[in-house]
Amino acid sequence: MKKVKNIIITFGLALASVSCVSKLAYKEPKLDLPETFKYTATADTASVANLEWRQFFNDPMLQTLIEKGIKNNYDLQIALKQVASSQEKLKQAKYLQYPDVGFGVAAQISRPSKNSMNGQSLNLFLGQSHVEDYNAAFNLSWEADIWGKIKNQQEVSRMQYLQTYEATKAIQTQVVAAIAQGYYNLLMLDKQLQIAKANLELSSNTLSLTEKLWQSGDTTSLGVQQATAQKQSTELLITQLEQNIAIQENALSILVGENPGKISRTIEMSETSLPQEISAGLPAAMVSRRPDVRQQELVLLESNSIVGIAQANMYPSLKITANGGVNSFKIDNWFQIPASLFGSVLGGITQPIFQKRQLKTDLNVAKIQREKNVLAFRQSVLNAVGEVSDALVSNESLKVQEQKAAEQAATLKNGIKSAEMLYKGGMANYLEVITAQGNSLQAELNLASVKRQRLSSIVDLYRALGGGWK
Repeated sequence: MKKVKNIIITFGLALASVSCVSKLAYKEPKLDLPETFKYTATADTASVANLEWRQFFNDPMLQTLIEKGIKNNYDLQIALKQVASSQEKLKQAKYLQYPDVGFGVAAQISRPSKNSMNGQSLNLFLGQSHVEDYNAAFNLSWEADIWGKIKNQQEVSRMQYLQTYEATKAIQTQVVAAIAQGYYNLLMLDKQLQIAKANLELSSNTLSLTEKLWQSGDTTSLGVQQATAQKQSTELLITQLEQNIAIQENALSILVGENPGKISRTIEMSETSLPQEISAGLPAAMVSRRPDVRQQELVLLESNSIVGIAQANMYPSLKITANGGVNSFKIDNWFQIPASLFGSVLGGITQPIFQKRQLKTDLNVAKIQREKNVLAFRQSVLNAVGEVSDALVSNESLKVQEQKAAEQAATLKNGIKSAEMLYKGGMANYLEVITAQGNSLQAELNLASVKRQRLSSIVDLYRALGGGWK
């Protein structure tokens, strides 16, 4: 034990003579962020993204769909499995600073040539033609973390785990937004189907009136044909809308992890309620809140630790190995204690000298990769700011578009009544009635579409600001 103690003291002095542990400091990249988002009047620090999705989406049916999606969506489940896998690697990384310990049992019988020196020596001294060796020993190997290499390896594992965690949050924001978008699209299709069916009734009434006028000789058969074609066009539209509704229901079902089927909804598009005056908050807060941006920053932190590992590989390393157990050349006294006991301790400092430039190449490549990840991080921030700005301008523009579309739909709806009255009084022809009905139908369909786009822009803004993972 005294000799072992002397060896440890000797290597301790050797380490003291080497430079102290160097840890590569992380320098956060400078980001050129605007003080406020474009198209916002004031720099409000509050953000709608701080709301939990249950607070943001207050429709009970939509909440149910989102709950199912978070629980059953396969993309999310795969991401959670990746988190669990990274968590296991993180647990293993915590033990990197401990020594490797193994136990082995070996038995060997050697029979040298009788004409060899070993064979003749065995026969002369032991009176036998073979030699046996039985060994049972513990083996220990440990490397001192002089330059922080092991600590950086642990940091790499931690960053990789956090990346999977942020990736899961990013997927959830996408799933929540996609479910909401699909649900609002379904409500739009419901509204458009309702509009088309109401228009079909108008077309049927126009056709009936035109047929009566034709029978009385007050119009031509062309008028009947045009009115019939108008009705058939509306019937075709209804069939297409019913098809789109079924497809959207199937898509939503799959998104929430269920077999394609019907989707329940108890409200119409006009009854939906989302925050109308949305506060975007500050760009700096958005960067720290968006999971995909946080994930890219963690990639940068990981690459910084990899540079530290590559740098440490160029410095001397201290390794201590030890083994001990029982050894005998006869099996019957193999475990005789203390006669069969043996042990050894070996320590050494190794300095890489010539590795065909491999170590320097690894370090330079690691630094270049870190520089690439700095650029990727800045790009992710720029993209995030751009997405928020796009959603803000879309939301503001769609407010105006919705108002104009509503005014146009109301005007054209009144135009139908005027055209029908004039047609019955013989002051307008069938083409004016059909045109009025077609224009009104298109205007109401467009109004429903604009309303859905407005809802979608609000959902887009919520997701772009980093909302949906809480």
